[in-house]
Amino acid sequence: MRYLLFILFYTFVGVSFSQTTGTFTDARDGKVYKTVVIGTQTWMAENLNVSTFRNGDPIPEVKNVEEWTKAGEEGKPAWCYYDNDPKNGDKFGKLYNWFAVNDPRGLAPVEWHIPSDKEWNKLKSSLGGKRKAGEKMKIEGESANNSSGFTGLLAGSCTLGKFLWKGGYGFWWSSNEVKENEATLLFLQLSESKLGKEQDNKNNGCSVRCIKD
Repeated sequence: MRYLLFILFYTFVGVSFSQTTGTFTDARDGKVYKTVVIGTQTWMAENLNVSTFRNGDPIPEVKNVEEWTKAGEEGKPAWCYYDNDPKNGDKFGKLYNWFAVNDPRGLAPVEWHIPSDKEWNKLKSSLGGKRKAGEKMKIEGESANNSSGFTGLLAGSCTLGKFLWKGGYGFWWSSNEVKENEATLLFLQLSESKLGKEQDNKNNGCSVRCIKD
């Protein structure tokens, strides 16, 4: 009976995560990222903030509607800071289009990768399901407690050069393509406790979190 009660608590409350933390240094630029173990997964506890691929090739920075539109039409990688302000990069990291996420040169550091839908779903399950996971992942808003150590920031997005939702939403790309012009992303919202999922245009700039191989 005691074992059964433990399993039920584990399943419905979602206490299967750890708060084991550490750091990782990206060899490309020497930036040190905080990391956290949640369940059996090791995540970066900060948004990615790198401007080159693994092979050293630069990822183009774009700063206006015309440049975002051109990158999307040509299927080329791009990034920006929210409001094109480097100070936002210090806190929130960079916003990348999905073409940067999916580039074969590798956006994530060596031994890390962009999480798939399946890996995001596993994180959700570890934290009690989609309706409860958000409060354990974010540091501000509805019932937020960041008890997982994920430290989800509501960094907003860039929609073809227009900056939206900072402080209201945080968006993170999945590696999963949905259709020719859309891919999956996960989001946290200021006013809700869930971890949501939706499809978005590959041209848009969103945050990126990496998971260890």
